[in-house]
Amino acid sequence: MDAGHSVSGYVLAGGASRRMGTPKALLPFRGRTLVEHVAREVEKAAGTVTLIGRPELYGGLGFNAIPDERPGHGPLGGVLTALALRKAEWSLVVACDLPRITAGFLGELVEAAVRSPGAKCVVAKGERGVEPLCAVWHARAIQDVRCALESGRLKMKEVVELVGARTWPVADPLILSNVNAPEDWATVHE
Repeated sequence: MDAGHSVSGYVLAGGASRRMGTPKALLPFRGRTLVEHVAREVEKAAGTVTLIGRPELYGGLGFNAIPDERPGHGPLGGVLTALALRKAEWSLVVACDLPRITAGFLGELVEAAVRSPGAKCVVAKGERGVEPLCAVWHARAIQDVRCALESGRLKMKEVVELVGARTWPVADPLILSNVNAPEDWATVHE
């Protein structure tokens, strides 16, 4: 990463996992839980990682876990929580349900962000469009995120558009495959 830029990593693990029927963050994956796997990749790319979700569920996994500042507001509440911590100039925010995410790709995404003067957000883009739960947010985006949340604009694709997010293409579209339901999990579970 360029000198003079700081970055902190966050994994969003606060979802209800309704379609999965069980907390997807705690699904077993490669000898650990899915959230641990994603957290390790984020930590390699950002140098730090904090889980945003229920500490009583995730606190024993060896990572700092903090509750969502605005529970019940979907992933946007988690993004606001990360930005409100003000740990770094940039916040790498990744959903816990991206089992194929790699530190290599996340590192590229972070580099793209720090080399984007004036950007408030740089978001991964695959063949199905942007993946707003794999993005790097600048600290100056906090007001836009807070305003979107307070006005009820909770759809992440709308919020990244609102902040004028720049996109970073992913070469391998499988990297952005997420798991929301048992049939999704069946395609990646090893």
